[in-house]
Amino acid sequence: MKPVFRGSHSREKTPVRTFSFRTVGEPREEAVLFVHGFMGSSRDWVELAPAACEGRYGIAVDLPGHGASVGLPAEAYTPAGASAGLARVLDDAGVRRAVLAGYSMGGRVALHFALHHPERCAGLVLESASPGLARASERAVRRTVDGRRAERMCDDFGAFLDAWYRQPLFASLARHEGLRERMIEARRRNDPAELARALRGMGTGEMPSLWERLPCLGVATLALAGALDAKYAALARRVARSAPHATAAVVPHAGHNVHAERPDAYLTHLRAFLQNLSV
Repeated sequence: MKPVFRGSHSREKTPVRTFSFRTVGEPREEAVLFVHGFMGSSRDWVELAPAACEGRYGIAVDLPGHGASVGLPAEAYTPAGASAGLARVLDDAGVRRAVLAGYSMGGRVALHFALHHPERCAGLVLESASPGLARASERAVRRTVDGRRAERMCDDFGAFLDAWYRQPLFASLARHEGLRERMIEARRRNDPAELARALRGMGTGEMPSLWERLPCLGVATLALAGALDAKYAALARRVARSAPHATAAVVPHAGHNVHAERPDAYLTHLRAFLQNLSV
């Protein structure tokens, strides 16, 4: 029987609520924690993660402001707060260490986690993820841009989603019939006010640059990107040059969202990475 995710979990009776998450398989030492991108949720991994884990414990989290992880304390909507929240998710799931597989915003959070909670990270897969903007001036400009985006999101969420997925970054979605439309429909399940909180607190402008920390990254890392996403393919190669235990993989015929556009190729790379960790 094909393994499936069990329902969403959260500890609402605790003073500081932990993030909602889903699990597949039985708790064990080898675990994979999947971290979605901006406007996604744990639902993004429902089809993919059970196939990827194969004997490992799979966990898919809702980041602050996404899915069921809403109404959290203000400090949760920060890179440090999100990173600490992932550690609590592992505690709730009964896992000491996990491989983190993060996409885009989720990749930034996963990298932050690996650098600040190294004892909890067994490996790292960064899909279309940047270690941040190196200059403070760049981050300031991006904070202004993200603030305006947050306002537009709350004013007209439907129009925002349509414009967001018409950016050149997501142009390759059009190569796959109905994918852009399905993605927009899935994003509509989120609360735009909560997404705005997440964007203001966890957007690229708020993430401290982690480039100088990469030489200290002590875990095996796979930097993954799509060949049609030239910017992030270059970033993946740069990460591989900067971190001592990192390799890069660029997937042909895929853009920014590799796991949605080329799930077969994503699974191949992830399984090989996990297998190498076990050798």
